[in-house]
Amino acid sequence: MKFSLMTPKGADLSYQTLTDEAVDDLSIDFILDALTENHLERPHLRSMLTKVPMDPGAISYRHDIFEDFLRFPELREAMSELVLKLSDLRDLERFQMDKDASALWSLINRLREIDDYMSCINMIRDILTRLDVTSSGMKELREIVTNIALESGFDALKADIDETMKKAQRVKSVTIGVNLDKLLRPEYAGIVSLNDTKFGDPGLMSRFKGFTDSKDDLRHGANLGAGQRFHSSTPYNARNSGGTGVMMQAAAAQNHIETSNVTGKDPLSDAMRKQVTEIMKKTVNDIKSTIKKYVNINGYSLISLMPEILFYNRWAELTEKLKATGMPLCKPEIIDPEERRCTFKDVYNLKLAINKANGEEINIIANDFEFSNERRIYILTGPNRGGKTIFTQAIGLAMLMAQWGIYIPAASAQISPCDNIYTHFPADENDTVDLGRLGEESQRLSGIFEVATRYSLLLLNESLATTSVAEGVFIAKDVVKAMRYLGTRAIFNTHMHELAGSVGEINASVEGDSRAESLITVVHDGERSFKVSIAPPQGVSYAADIAKKYGVTFAQIKQDIDSKHPNA
Repeated sequence: MKFSLMTPKGADLSYQTLTDEAVDDLSIDFILDALTENHLERPHLRSMLTKVPMDPGAISYRHDIFEDFLRFPELREAMSELVLKLSDLRDLERFQMDKDASALWSLINRLREIDDYMSCINMIRDILTRLDVTSSGMKELREIVTNIALESGFDALKADIDETMKKAQRVKSVTIGVNLDKLLRPEYAGIVSLNDTKFGDPGLMSRFKGFTDSKDDLRHGANLGAGQRFHSSTPYNARNSGGTGVMMQAAAAQNHIETSNVTGKDPLSDAMRKQVTEIMKKTVNDIKSTIKKYVNINGYSLISLMPEILFYNRWAELTEKLKATGMPLCKPEIIDPEERRCTFKDVYNLKLAINKANGEEINIIANDFEFSNERRIYILTGPNRGGKTIFTQAIGLAMLMAQWGIYIPAASAQISPCDNIYTHFPADENDTVDLGRLGEESQRLSGIFEVATRYSLLLLNESLATTSVAEGVFIAKDVVKAMRYLGTRAIFNTHMHELAGSVGEINASVEGDSRAESLITVVHDGERSFKVSIAPPQGVSYAADIAKKYGVTFAQIKQDIDSKHPNA
């Protein structure tokens, strides 16, 4: 059986992986911190968050399953318990590969794990039967666990477990024969018998004392089986100075042998352990055979669902937390990738919402935005700290979340999935020593165009800003022309107002179906609104507003000088 909560049967299983730069620029690790504090969960979640599925059927399949997880907290609770049981079950796979006879007590623990697993399967079946799940994925899972319970021999397995547990638990003690050297040091141990009663004879030492006081000859005994030769770690143990026994019995549940107070080693216990395992091999193998009869039941393939269940549970928990802030979240409508369209109503940055959910006082500004046949490339300009980077990142995260199969930070959305998201944000100066900043930026841009397609999303943040304005504009125009020719979707936020003012020239000079457009972060009376709008770059008008606000226009400064020095 091959079943997944991430990909339906017959869907395209291919996906691309975010580059390391995109992982950093889109703050994937920040999102991981919001999803989980468990370091054991992070690798599973990170692996899933760096994958970019594109198949519309698979994405919609995920969205429907996510809604079931979101609607039913009791489903999440049951699934969390299933994850724990499946984690235990992985140990059974390791056991299946073990060629040696395992210790009896270890096998009994595994029998208990299987028993717990059967209970968990029944629990999942019951809760999926009781809840009104609507997704095809959860309905299929309900059918699978129902069939596991009905067709995988659970009743017979339960009976076998009970029988083998009874058989194993009949062994209450083991009688060990120990040969001694001339100094009465143990040097050889062997099994005498397995007993169905615990050892509790208080007369052993008194009989031994009587035996050592007797002048009779030693009794002759038979070799009852293979033994284990060993030498004690020290010839004398002060704690055992009261006498030495020729025969020892150890209760299975209360096995206790003193270790050497010199080295801490326990040779007698080692010898006993090896002999117990050998003499009990038949019992061990009987239990192994019982387990192996069920090793390949359908239920064990559910182990692959562990990271998928974890993914839905953690995102549902975070989504509830974000909803509590009052910000909108929605299930996006997935449309044909060929259209390369996206329409967002009131989209905002996930990172800001996480900070708000964590208690920060933040006024989050939402925006409407679209990629369409009329405009697929945006040159975004505006003031420093005006929200350009926050907005650029917001679109990338919304696209990713939509394709992961979860709710996105927006009131509504229609999305043509992209095949990958490529980012070009400012690099650490330590990474630019060899090539220089401009060389490093140019090399990364070239690398993006080597792999990007017309279905990709490109996010450029202050790219080519490390050189002179004239040189930056010259290179940036060619970059935007290449975007138009490729047909990709892109946001290029920049301070190069001349670049934004050249969109008409760029569209006219290169053929392509991705037109460039100027987008601005709006400023009113010198105040940043953090709203975006399709408009020519503000450029000088923005500078004039700022100058007027802070009183640094010539007229304002002149008036101030004249008021202070009226006779000058």
